[in-house]
Amino acid sequence: MGQYYPFFKAYDVRAKVPEELDTDLARRIGAAFASELSAKRVVVGRDMRLTSPDLAAALIDGLTSAGANVLDIGLCGTEEVYYGVFSQDADGGIMVTASHNPKDYNGLKFVREAAKPISADTGLADIERRVHDNDIVAAASAGTVEPLDQRDAYIDFLMGQIEPGSMKPLKIVANPGNGCAGLVADKLADRLPFDMVRMQFTPDGELPNGVPNPLLVENREATAAKVRKVGADFGVAWDGDFDRCFFFDETGAFIEGYYIVGLIAQKLLEMNPGEAIVHDPRLTWNTLDQVAAAGGRAVESKSGHSFMKQVMRDNDALYGGEMSAHHYFRAFSYADNGHLPWLVLAQLISESGKRLSTLVEERIAAFPASGEINRKVDDADAVVADLEAAYRDHAEAVDYVDGLSMDFGAWRFNLRKSNTEPVIRLNVESRGDRALMDNKTDELLTRIGGAP
Repeated sequence: MGQYYPFFKAYDVRAKVPEELDTDLARRIGAAFASELSAKRVVVGRDMRLTSPDLAAALIDGLTSAGANVLDIGLCGTEEVYYGVFSQDADGGIMVTASHNPKDYNGLKFVREAAKPISADTGLADIERRVHDNDIVAAASAGTVEPLDQRDAYIDFLMGQIEPGSMKPLKIVANPGNGCAGLVADKLADRLPFDMVRMQFTPDGELPNGVPNPLLVENREATAAKVRKVGADFGVAWDGDFDRCFFFDETGAFIEGYYIVGLIAQKLLEMNPGEAIVHDPRLTWNTLDQVAAAGGRAVESKSGHSFMKQVMRDNDALYGGEMSAHHYFRAFSYADNGHLPWLVLAQLISESGKRLSTLVEERIAAFPASGEINRKVDDADAVVADLEAAYRDHAEAVDYVDGLSMDFGAWRFNLRKSNTEPVIRLNVESRGDRALMDNKTDELLTRIGGAP
């Protein structure tokens, strides 16, 4: 993980341009990728950032120099690269994107065949080494570049995952944050009876409305205000490469991703009873309850897309969801998708006749949760050890699937260390008792100490 270059992360490349990542390095990464995978066909896409066209061109040059034939999608989202890889039976794919990073950043996301993730321990560290050592397989002849116009086919795929006939004429605020999600949302709107209220819809690398990251509280109010102003049924916002989507109910209230996971699982299990649903360990009880009620089988996975996707494959799971707004679908080669969640949610609202606020409030009342709370601490290991020692004698169950999870029957918590900074991440939930959840959250935070 960043043995030679600090911007090679556990799952991708994220770097300042051109100080760290320039066209020369992008070219070498392309050649190293093709060499490491012995790739003959590679799908390439790019986001709206100002540096993405040049980086993508250099990347493609590197891929073809190592003998790979490139299918070039052009401007798109990460999920469209995933779709291109598995639908075209390609050997791999690369998306040029910095997602929700600042304007002066860019990066690369990598997958191999069937859109399987490439992370530090499944090939990315080897690609990094090849770049550093210039360990490139000499090609007998250069590869070719062919445009891949697949968006209409992709829209057909998405439409095939839902029941369009059940959809009501909902009013939906859609905010791509000047990222690329609107390219797909536009075409979906043409095929569905929705009144789509568009905002920040044009892909724009200048990022005139700030970094497209709806997790930032300061980025939420624009969408919330538009939902209230137009009287929408709900709002949806995406990050730049739209591999995550975020929801607002009809009052403009931002909905924690945890509760969205349960709702999507419920709807999909109604359509596909008895299937496995994968969830992360941070907050679990609401998901477990909804999956059981719908006749599904819940499977826990460590958080993080490479872990989730592997557990999805191991269990042939129908769907997997993380509270971080990543949603994974078996029909989508077990990969994450930013458009299927809002389509499934629209179907649930249409068929149930309930407002989104009602659907969510029912779940919050049953399982109130703190949401993820971060604290900067001097010694994360010491904090985890202290809490475990202090609470172990009272716990009904303890597990270490992802950090420390402790279950006390009426309430539980999960405490995780950040892999990249001295930060502790806390999640607390209870069974129908908000006061207990609030009190235990305050109690834990007092013991943890540190700074917000």
